[in-house]
Amino acid sequence: MHVMIFLGLIVPLYSGVLTNDPGNMNNNIDNTDNKNYEKITLGAGCFWCVEAIFERLEGVKEVVSGYSGGKIANPTYREVTSGRTGHAEVIQVTYDPEAIPLEKLLEIFFLTHDPTTLNRQGADVGTQYRSAIFYHTEQQKKIAAEVKESLEKEKIWPDPVVTEITPFTAFYMAEDYHQEYFRNNPEQAYCRMVITPKIEKFKKVFEEYLR
Repeated sequence: MHVMIFLGLIVPLYSGVLTNDPGNMNNNIDNTDNKNYEKITLGAGCFWCVEAIFERLEGVKEVVSGYSGGKIANPTYREVTSGRTGHAEVIQVTYDPEAIPLEKLLEIFFLTHDPTTLNRQGADVGTQYRSAIFYHTEQQKKIAAEVKESLEKEKIWPDPVVTEITPFTAFYMAEDYHQEYFRNNPEQAYCRMVITPKIEKFKKVFEEYLR
């Protein structure tokens, strides 16, 4: 197993597969442009950060910020940040598995956040910032569990991996101003202090997978 240091963490390089969709479990394949696109829903802290990383990957067609895993329909950002709805901030990624398989997407997911901190990423604290993989198929569940188990056996981190692996039920698109937030607000304080340094490290490590 190859190991590298990323964002201050020592982590292994894996290879992983498969996906689904927002609110409609029957629509996990998109034949746009004669390609069979697939979907995966991921939570790794603030969705501004996660979106900024995944939209830079070759083979990714679309990244949408939103909310999953909660108890009410159509939650607002204010409701989600209260921590009372149970939703996580997530991104839903539509990608071409022939260009970038789910193995690689999950590798990047684990390598670009800390999967050992419960309900927290850096200064962002609350269940809405939990590490989570919302699987759309049994194949996705299997792969996610295998990657998580491998990390735990290797004891890459001093603490156990707490990433939630749970069935996808619904995805609610976040408000328009959250979409492509980093691209549209690069000079905002959070973007400059948190997202920009993370993006620069990401680009160096995963250069071969960038657009």
